[in-house]
Amino acid sequence: MEQVELTEPWEAVEEAGGLPGLISTQSGRVQAYDHLDKGDSFTADSTVNVASPSDFDALVLPGGVANPDYLRTQPEAVAFVRAFFDTGKPVAAICHAPWVLIEAGVVSGRTLTSWPSLRTDLANAGATWTDIEVQVCDAGPNRLITSRKPDDLKAFCQALLSGLPRR
Repeated sequence: MEQVELTEPWEAVEEAGGLPGLISTQSGRVQAYDHLDKGDSFTADSTVNVASPSDFDALVLPGGVANPDYLRTQPEAVAFVRAFFDTGKPVAAICHAPWVLIEAGVVSGRTLTSWPSLRTDLANAGATWTDIEVQVCDAGPNRLITSRKPDDLKAFCQALLSGLPRR
């Protein structure tokens, strides 16, 4: 995943008093990247076949190209994402992460933004694509927050936090 798309939302949730968790397809360490260069690695707290959306208030899907491209080929990861929509919990996705949302079948009739190269993929899946810093879509059973790139993280994090329950 793109490291900053993991760490900035993580820090924003912590600063707001929340307790973020890192869920992966496998236990152990997860490699982050700064564009094409290796970044830090992070320890997964749980896996998609063990964790449950009931354990969380929301789901954040960081981007980068490789992470969502891999996740959309993993049935357990796609089912985990779909379960957040089925339970009506907020989902936030940045950069290339909407590829996973397309695979989960949850974008039709919704308005999203993303990295520009996903525009046609989203349109073909029935979504309306827009080129703005952050798009909040309440058209479905849950709030969907999307942003285009790391430069949009401030607005992305603000929109994420505005949709979370206060503790």
